[in-house]
Amino acid sequence: MDIVALISLIFSFVALIGAFVLEGGVLGALLEPTAALIVFGGTIGVVCTSFPAKRLAKVPKLITLVFIKKKENREELMEYFLKLSGIVRKEGLLSLEQEVSNNSYHDDFLTSGLQLVVDATDAENLRHALETRISSMEERHSKGIAIFEAAGGYSPTMGVIGTVMGLVHVLGDLSEPDKLGGKIAVAFIATLYGVGSANLLWLPIASKLKELDSDEVVTKYMMLEGILMLQNGSNPALIKEHLKGYLENAKKEETASE
Repeated sequence: MDIVALISLIFSFVALIGAFVLEGGVLGALLEPTAALIVFGGTIGVVCTSFPAKRLAKVPKLITLVFIKKKENREELMEYFLKLSGIVRKEGLLSLEQEVSNNSYHDDFLTSGLQLVVDATDAENLRHALETRISSMEERHSKGIAIFEAAGGYSPTMGVIGTVMGLVHVLGDLSEPDKLGGKIAVAFIATLYGVGSANLLWLPIASKLKELDSDEVVTKYMMLEGILMLQNGSNPALIKEHLKGYLENAKKEETASE
């Protein structure tokens, strides 16, 4: 589980609510069922209208990935290719059939690539087939990300709608001027819900899914290059030197984020 993501999400809510309380706000004032119904109900409604049911059914899984999926271990992947290279140099390309049967690395993309090598697919067609799979994966991921980006765009608007509805209700009854301040404050809770949910939930989830997608795409291209080098009979030293570039890029990204 990605503990950092979970703790960060909790911290963001605690920080905002804590600041509100420190400024003298009453915690109960943030709880407005009608505002929540307008914002969350409206957002869910328009999102469901915008996307097909099959794609929406994957939302729970996508949210789960944000908190449980870890980044790819490319160092382990490089060691695996070095192991395969040694086997191929000793026993030939057909020796990869055992690896295909065992699926020892537990990655369908890698297993499919090795199977194409065993089937004597030429390098150009092999590259094309695997690049097509990567493109399809990126498109599939982008469709899931789009759901959360759409929610992040709709929810502030729903918040504004909720606030306007509240103000219409307030201005429709001015018989108690001394209570207008409280009623207006309640009306603006909808805007808070809309902007807050967009920036604390929907958009961060979309950003995290983009990061996971980018990481997986790079790893898949690393697999692609490794498979092609195995097919070409490259020696382990050359494979290691070639694939190290993917590890160095990952380390640079980590250093830049620190």
